[in-house]
This record gives sequence, C-alpha cells and structure tokens, in this order.
Amino acid sequence: MTRINVLQTNFTSGELDPQLLGRSDLRSQENGAAQLRNVFVETTGGVRRRSGMAYLTTAAGRGRLATFEPSSGGSYLFVFSNLQLDIYEDETLLVTLTTPWVEDDIKQLSWAQFGDSVLVTHPDHTPQQVLKVSDVSWTIADLEFSEKESGLSCQPFARFAADDVTLTSSGTGGSVTLTTSDDVFVAEHLGAIFRFQGGQIQLTNIINATSADGLVLASAPLSGTGPSIDWDEQAFSDARGWPITLSFHQNRMVIGGSRELPNGLWLSRSGRFFDFDLGTGLPDEAIAFRLSANSAPAVRALQSGRHLQIFTSIGEWIVTGDPLTPESIQLRQQSRIGSPIERQVPPRDVDGATLFASRNGQEIREFVFADTEQAYQAPDLALPARHLVDDPIDQAFDRRRRLFLIVMADGSMATIGIYRNADIVAWSQQSTDGTILSVAVTDTRTFLLVERANGVFVEELIDDIFVDAGLQLSEAVPTTIWPGLDHLEGENITVLTDAGTVETTVVASGQITLTAAATDITVGLPYTHIVEPLPPATNSTSGRTQEPLYRPIRLVLRVLETSSLRVDTGSGPRDLLFPVSSDPTPFTGDQTLRALGWRRGAKEPPWRIEQSTPLPFTLLSATTEIKVNS
Repeated sequence: MTRINVLQTNFTSGELDPQLLGRSDLRSQENGAAQLRNVFVETTGGVRRRSGMAYLTTAAGRGRLATFEPSSGGSYLFVFSNLQLDIYEDETLLVTLTTPWVEDDIKQLSWAQFGDSVLVTHPDHTPQQVLKVSDVSWTIADLEFSEKESGLSCQPFARFAADDVTLTSSGTGGSVTLTTSDDVFVAEHLGAIFRFQGGQIQLTNIINATSADGLVLASAPLSGTGPSIDWDEQAFSDARGWPITLSFHQNRMVIGGSRELPNGLWLSRSGRFFDFDLGTGLPDEAIAFRLSANSAPAVRALQSGRHLQIFTSIGEWIVTGDPLTPESIQLRQQSRIGSPIERQVPPRDVDGATLFASRNGQEIREFVFADTEQAYQAPDLALPARHLVDDPIDQAFDRRRRLFLIVMADGSMATIGIYRNADIVAWSQQSTDGTILSVAVTDTRTFLLVERANGVFVEELIDDIFVDAGLQLSEAVPTTIWPGLDHLEGENITVLTDAGTVETTVVASGQITLTAAATDITVGLPYTHIVEPLPPATNSTSGRTQEPLYRPIRLVLRVLETSSLRVDTGSGPRDLLFPVSSDPTPFTGDQTLRALGWRRGAKEPPWRIEQSTPLPFTLLSATTEIKVNS
C-alpha cells in the first residue's frame, strides 16, 4: 500500500460541474471542489461561511432593486414594485412614487443615472425621469426632449410606413387634416408628432387609418401641402413603442432600440443630452442609424467603456470613433452570443471587462478587449460550473467583497469570487429559505430582494451575521422575552446569544422566549453551508487512475478565525470547535482528525463539512493523508 498526501492549498477554481469529474487532467481539479454551498470563495483562496442577510424592511411586493448615488452625494436604494417606487436612504423610507409599471413590466425595466436623476425605460411606456429635488423631495415625470427656439421638438423621428406612402396636408398652418395614401394612423397616434414639409404637426384627432386632424406646431409653417413621400413621425410613441434602454457615452445620451425599431440606435448632440435633431451632420450634432445583420438584432443593453458596447438578441457590437461624429462613427460586430429578450439582465463592468448573461440562459460571458487581436472576445466564465447557471434574472458586482452575484430564475443565487488580474474565477451557490428576486450594490453595501413566507423583504448582506432575514437586538438588562420579530411570524428560527449559546425556537405573536436571559442576540432563519472536496485521482503501480481504492487516514484542516467546525470523515459528523463563555475567541490554526473506512472514486468524498451553526467559519486549506491499494 502507498501513503499519499493530497494537499489543497486553495479553492480558487470554485465548485466544478459534475461533468468535469472525469477531467483529472485539468488544472482546476487541484483547486476546485465538488460542492461549495452557502460559502464565498475569497480571492486569497479560502472559503468562508457566506454573509448573512439582515432584514431591513418589508417591500410592497415582488419587483426589482436599483441603487442611486447622485452627483450631489448620498446613496439611495430604489425598490420597484407594482405601480410604485419606494426610495430609501439607509433604512428610512423617504418617499413612495406612483409609476406606470405593473409587476409584469418590471422585468423589462432599464435605467441609467443622469446627474441627480435616474432615467427609467420600458418598451411599452413613456420613459420616466426620477429626480432628486432635495434630500426630502423627489419627483417622477415623463422624460421630455429639447425644443428648438421655434418650438419644434428635437426628439428622434423615424419612417415606419412603406417608402411609397404619401402624406397630404389640408393647409400649411394652424389646424390641418392629414391624409395618407395607405393605412398609417391608429388610435395610439393621438398626441404624436409627424414631421412634414419642414414643419411638425401634432395629431389631435384620429379619423380613420388614412386620415387624422392635427395642429401645426410653433412658428414654422409647412412649406407645402403635398402629396409627398418626404415625411416621418416621432420614433417613440404609444403607437410605435418606447426606448428599450439608454446610456451615456462621450458626452452624448445613447438610446438603444424600441418596440418597433428594435435595431435602432440614436446618439444625442454632444453636451445636449435631450437634443436628437440630426441637423446637417455637423460634428457635434445627433446621430441615428440601425444595426443590420442576417438576422434582425434587437438592442437589449448598452455599456460605455473603451468603446460603446451594444448587446443585442443575436450578438455584440461596438461603436468606434474618437471622437464620435456623424462622419467618424463606425459599427463592428464582435461576437455572436446574444442577450436575453424576455427580461433585462444588465451587463456589469468588472475591472474593465463587461460580464453579461447569454440568451441561452446557461452562460455568463466576459466581453473584453484583447490587445493581441485588437478586437473583443466573449469567453464563457460558466464553463467550469455550468450546473450553477440556470436562467439569470439579475446580477451585480460587489467590489468590496470581489464577488459577482447572479440571481437565477429558480430563486437561488450563484456567486463568483473574481479577480481578473490573478485569473481567479471561483463559483459557489447560495440559497435561502425563500426566493431571491433581485440584487443591487453600492460601493459599500449589497442589497437583496427576497420573497419569504411572510412577504417580500429587503435585506442586506452583513459579514458578522450568519442567519437570514436576521436582526441583531439588544436590551439594557438580561431578558428572555424578545419582541419585534413580526416578519418571522411562525418561522423556525435560530438565536445566537451573547453568552455564546445557540437556540432554535418558533416566533409566536411576533416574539420569542429564550431558555436563558441575554442582553444581545442575533436572530433569523438558519442556512447550511457545505464544503466537499473532489474525489482524489492518484498514481498507482498500474498508472494514474480516477477511481482508486483508498482509505483516508488523517485530515488536517487549516482554519482562520473559526468558531464552529463540523466535519464528517466517514464515521458521522463531529463538532471540533464551538465557543464557550470562558473562551469565545475564534480559532486560527490546524484541526486534525483521524478517518476510517475504505472508499473508491467519487462514491464517497474523503471528507465533508456541513453545518448550520450561525458562527464564523473560514477554511484556508486541507491536507488529506490517504492509503491507496496499489
């Protein structure tokens, strides 16, 4: 028999797809794991029990989160739900605004920050501008495009009718009747603006499909009455749909796509963000064009980086030009992955690369510029952990923790410990007693929207809380009765007291009763973390084998500031660490265990950590001494 030490110094390859169990030749096998559940993989290599979710407030219902950090300072959380937007500063609700978006609309919302306001788009609704007027005053209103001194609108215009359809006006000023040579007008055109003969006419009455009354706008009468094929209508309206997404790039507002022009792209005048008048094509004037490909692309998202990046339903483009002008602008397709069309999953910048969810719902791609090829590539970061990606619905990057968080349609959340300069991409999976709906981050805080048994909660990842929907409560004198837990009514919860004891109980009438009095407690829903290594692949006298007959002899786990450690080496779980009141200091160092029992291949792991105790846990490395039947 041969004795072998299997040393795993880090977990920077994360949890690996079971389909890779046969690939013992991969480098990721040395630093990967069979399961990493409810742990975060640190970029330094260790794994720690994930941060708990602290309860902040109960939301109005299902929806999405966004964060807003205006130029005037401060940080705010937006909670979108059915027909309303709640705005929070810290845990204080500042205002509730009425919105046009019902619950089913929210998945298609896109937003961009503009100074002290947020511009929100949806393809079926007029874009809204949420404006911070003061610390206590907020407004929401339709986004308005600029007007010329003559009063003419500077919004984008487009042609939807066939090229040979003519338009005739009954006059050149005031109230007129417009007539078309084919069906054009629908009821939703009421209030829309048509551009014709050097002027603009706002429709005031839809007579039928070929006739409508209107009012010639401003002090610019029409130069003629037609009939003429030289006419168009406002690009965005109830009849034609509204912008899908928008962003800002090189001092221009960029609008991407609409319901009936999904491949359209409009760039405002330089420095005049609401002016889309094309003018005569001068360098600072607005730009408009459409993406073209063998299959019609629908713009899904925009990202400003080294270049303007355009994410569509069938592929990824970049817009180049330095500076961007009507003459210098160029459009190039870089990859053919595609983004989801049934919902908005916003691309996120991670150290100069843009991470986006693929249309097939099984990939997280990294859109990154390759200097050697002078082009963008889109490698799949989910390749080693495909089993953890199942239809992403939201994502965000927590820079402080170096975590990329991806909310899945099934209510779970995958995280990637990511550090691109060190080539670290480490996957793990997070779950909770409920359904995670959305995630949003600021520079220092990470928020989650979670649907639980008693409602939809806004919660925050907190590093020193190890329960979910949790609260940290204090009393001046020791007590056994703790109220204020209405959001956990009827739930089986875990309580950690300042004496270092852990209790489980049920919330009744919004409160709990402990068996021993305490002055400080942490209370919430328990969750279980799991760390399980890959099966060993060893060399024997007959060569390298992936299914050796082996017996673990000794396991050495190096931990950091760990208060609870439960390990199963084959003879059942064993608790190695647990604080007592006389010595509550977390342990740092090596924990050694003996192991028994022969195993073979992937049928039984050499060891497994599985525990729900709400205490800190960080595993740095594992050394397994095994005997192999050679």
